[in-house]
Amino acid sequence: MKPSLTNGLSETTTLTVDRERTIDFMGEQARVYATPMLVRDIEIACRELLLRHLDAGEDSVGTRIELDHLAATLMGMPVTLTLNIAEVKGRAITFEVSGSDSVEPICRGRHMRFVVDVKTTEGRLAAKAKKAHEAKAASEAQRT
Repeated sequence: MKPSLTNGLSETTTLTVDRERTIDFMGEQARVYATPMLVRDIEIACRELLLRHLDAGEDSVGTRIELDHLAATLMGMPVTLTLNIAEVKGRAITFEVSGSDSVEPICRGRHMRFVVDVKTTEGRLAAKAKKAHEAKAASEAQRT
């Protein structure tokens, strides 16, 4: 991590709620920003802010999100997300997040990310995949 990664860093990003970001289960007239897509957009925005302050070979993963989705945003409306790094505690980063559309505030919350070494993470995941494969093989062997 670079020394530039400090408390108080902030960024604002704007996006447009397109069809892919909306719910579909209440019909065409009720297509609004889906909460899971809002969470995804927050995660992506926070990761992108962090990447500019990480060293080569580092990335970050989401570990927690606390979000109040306060208002519906219609398809086609712009959304502004404001991100603020509230705490840097070792490799654990906490963001305070808020969002609004062109009419009103739509969300507020906190998002936590953890800075990881990509190669170390790949190794850990490969070891887990091996254990999962072995457990599956053992389970299948017991059934026969």
